[in-house]
Amino acid sequence: MTAMPELSHRRRMLVLAICCMSLLIVSLDNTVLNVALPSMQRDLHATTSGLQWTIDAYTLVLASLLMLAGSTADRIGRKRVFMAGLTVFTIGSVLCSLAPDLSLLVVFRMIQAVGGSMLNPVAMSIITNTFTDARERARAIGAWGAVVGISMAAGPLVGGLLVQSVSWRAIFWINLPIGLVALLLTLRFVPESRAPKARRPDPAGQVLVIALFGALTYGIIQAPESGPGSVAPYFVIAAVALAALLWYEPRRDEPLIDLRFFRSAPFSGATVIAICAFSALGGFLFMSTLYLQNVRGLDALHAGLWMLPMAVPTFLCAPLSGRLVGTRGPRVPLLIAGTAMTVSAVLFALFEAETSNVTLFFGYVLFGVGFGFVNAPITNTAVSGMPRTQAGVAAAVASTSRQLGQTLGVAVIGAVLASGIGASSYRTAFVSAARPGWWILTVCGVAVLVLGLLTSGRWAHRTAERTAQRLEDTEIRQVVTAGR
Repeated sequence: MTAMPELSHRRRMLVLAICCMSLLIVSLDNTVLNVALPSMQRDLHATTSGLQWTIDAYTLVLASLLMLAGSTADRIGRKRVFMAGLTVFTIGSVLCSLAPDLSLLVVFRMIQAVGGSMLNPVAMSIITNTFTDARERARAIGAWGAVVGISMAAGPLVGGLLVQSVSWRAIFWINLPIGLVALLLTLRFVPESRAPKARRPDPAGQVLVIALFGALTYGIIQAPESGPGSVAPYFVIAAVALAALLWYEPRRDEPLIDLRFFRSAPFSGATVIAICAFSALGGFLFMSTLYLQNVRGLDALHAGLWMLPMAVPTFLCAPLSGRLVGTRGPRVPLLIAGTAMTVSAVLFALFEAETSNVTLFFGYVLFGVGFGFVNAPITNTAVSGMPRTQAGVAAAVASTSRQLGQTLGVAVIGAVLASGIGASSYRTAFVSAARPGWWILTVCGVAVLVLGLLTSGRWAHRTAERTAQRLEDTEIRQVVTAGR
């Protein structure tokens, strides 16, 4: 079987629900973990950089393997790879709950990420091939984005309750029932599908991607502790890996990263917007969690309750964003997202929103609105302008951009925060130490706003059409050549 068979409306909705369950456990895992960070810090005697690695070890592996998972699923079967991902992610969750120290927790988080890399891009590829009507697909992607809002709303509360009543280890248990149910439903109801002409493996490109992401993240996180001189070689490795990717990938017939995708202005814009928006999310959650518990002295449950003003708007705005993308295109949601995220970050940077309950509340609400509107246009733009046969690769690039953004957000904001606090306590130095971080998030919000405006007009649409036509022509030539 190569293509997804035509399904009834009820069956399509069931497939969407199953795919959303995979997104739920992956995104819930991150939001729950953030609330548990201070408890883990005390129990495992972790430094700020140690906390960063509990998050970034996961997102880094995820970002490095997503494109491989997307192309592999297109080649050997999306259902098969999706089920493997659910299995590995669930096993990784069990291992994380049993980790005796920080080092092994980081290793088990990486195992989780190997499974996670097979879930989101493959699920998005299944959705793209299930919902063939553009408007119906936009609504499905909006519902998909709403799951992130659900995880943001439920994650801090569930995580806070589990940390408070049991321990931080219990946060990994919630993945088990969801993962097992999703696995059984996938086996029964999701049809197998493949791309007619999927890409061959690209091991050299994969190694270069891992070297680029890994060296860059390590250098940023370790800089405050080790000093710029000690981490300089890692930045050199990252630069060399990037240069090698840009030279090597265009010379392959079937590269891991098809750089021709980036000739489409909407696709390029969606990629950079994803990096900026998820950098802001990673940094925002990291600083907020440490502030609420280490500075305000709240327990995990009450810190989770304080995150609701951000989580609820995300949940409410995501499906609205999906409908807007389906009816009016991505521009309006992106402009709303960029404006709301920028104003939120400025509230913290200029007006020290942390120091007042009212400004803190509005800062959280605005960020939630912005993040709620940004996800659907990213995903829809990334996959809608590309040939359906390459949906897995296109979705994987968008997902990679999200994870890379979150990785960089935690790495950069954590490094800035650690440098500002130094030997001082969180309680006395946090607000001033966090101010440069809030300005970085302001820049991210402005980037979403400007790129949303520039990459959603007529010129941008023309570049997308030309890119899609070139990709389809290339596929036809390859099929004809293979037939001979």
